[in-house]
Amino acid sequence: MKFWQKIYLFSILTFVVVFNIASVMVIERNHNKMLQQEINNVLSENMSIYTSVGEVIPIMKVYDSIDYDQTVLTNIAKRFVNKNWDQNAYLQITEGNRSVFSNVNFMMPQNRKELHPLNAHEIRYILRDIGNRTLLFTSNLASINGKDYVFTYVKDVTALYDERMDQYLFFVKADIGAVMLYALVMFLISKGLTKPIDRMIRTAKVIAEGRFSERVELKTRDEIGMLGANFNEMAEVVEDKINQLERNNHEKERFIQNITHELKTPLTSIIGYANFLRTTKVEEKQLLDGLDVIYSEAKRLESLSVKLMDLILFRQGHAELKTVQMLEVIREAESSLQMKAADRRLRLDVRCVEGNVRMDPDLVKVLISNLVDNAMKASSEAGIITIQSFRGRGSYTLEVLDHGIGIPEEHLPSLFEPFYMVDKARTKSQHGAGLGLSICQSIAEMHGARMEVESTPGEGTTIRTVFPFQDDTGGERE
Repeated sequence: MKFWQKIYLFSILTFVVVFNIASVMVIERNHNKMLQQEINNVLSENMSIYTSVGEVIPIMKVYDSIDYDQTVLTNIAKRFVNKNWDQNAYLQITEGNRSVFSNVNFMMPQNRKELHPLNAHEIRYILRDIGNRTLLFTSNLASINGKDYVFTYVKDVTALYDERMDQYLFFVKADIGAVMLYALVMFLISKGLTKPIDRMIRTAKVIAEGRFSERVELKTRDEIGMLGANFNEMAEVVEDKINQLERNNHEKERFIQNITHELKTPLTSIIGYANFLRTTKVEEKQLLDGLDVIYSEAKRLESLSVKLMDLILFRQGHAELKTVQMLEVIREAESSLQMKAADRRLRLDVRCVEGNVRMDPDLVKVLISNLVDNAMKASSEAGIITIQSFRGRGSYTLEVLDHGIGIPEEHLPSLFEPFYMVDKARTKSQHGAGLGLSICQSIAEMHGARMEVESTPGEGTTIRTVFPFQDDTGGERE
């Protein structure tokens, strides 16, 4: 059973129970009130008869005659009956088993328990169903000249019970109409209340089918609206995670494809030259040239494997950081970098300032070495590679600048991806694999640093690494 159906059925059931109980209580209360009022009226009329008899008792005592007594009582009874002839009232006066007066037109019951015992100055009443009528019997006892006369005043109250029945019949009709109207209203209300839930269900199905950008639109500010907002937040998180997994999967596929491609090229050269030297009689010069190619390609494979291992290691993010003076780390790396620059007929210019940074010194040396190596590959002979640093408020910035070929703007977003090469021919000729900047990015992330690139084609490139600074003394760029 759907949620709106549960709301619909339980609300109707509650309405029917409450409405019926309330209506029955109102009808019964109204009936009992009218019945009690009728009983009070009948008792009052009976009392008036008793009072009338009491007024003539002294005269009846004077005459002390049975016939006179019965004549007086008969006259009183007739006068009362004539006065109330239109009210379905009946009066019976008995003395022992003898009837003195009666205008009763129905069979009196044999067993009248209201008369046993009946005391003087006492009025008793009882309701009886006789035939299809409901009658109210009131009885009292009067003692006249030593004889006990029983006055029985009967009032037909069938109309009260008919009225109650009419009210119940009217209530049944009203109940049916009210339930039908309430059912229609509750149908609209329950459907309206659960409509946002239906939207979320449909949206969840769409998301389950792979359309992760789908969102539920709810304008309410109640609990269902909050649920919809949380649902959208959850869907957004799921979409981000799915997109991230897809990106990671694409990166892994591209990574594997790049590795395969990078391994295939030198291996093809090595296998080709080795097979040529093995199967062909060659001169000494050809032999040396072939061995040079094999050696060069093998060194390229060695460099590629080392960088791949570094990249995997650095991406795992395991490093022990300690506060170290950055200028000392740069000075330690400078000697080997000066030698590389000299071999390539380049000049290395170092202009750095002091600053304490939490780091792994060996990893930072790798970062500097890779940045300088990339700058050297992009520079022509007699070019200048600059390493400089400066302190900012809360940061220490290390920059490596070159005045080489530069990087086109469309390549900048992908610059730190593994195996990404702007100029593939130039990079391969220098035994590059496009892993240097990816390694630098991983090292920077391990240190909580960020990397920025500024480049203009034909003018040069600046790669900036911004480290969190340990003391906030500030400083000017030098």
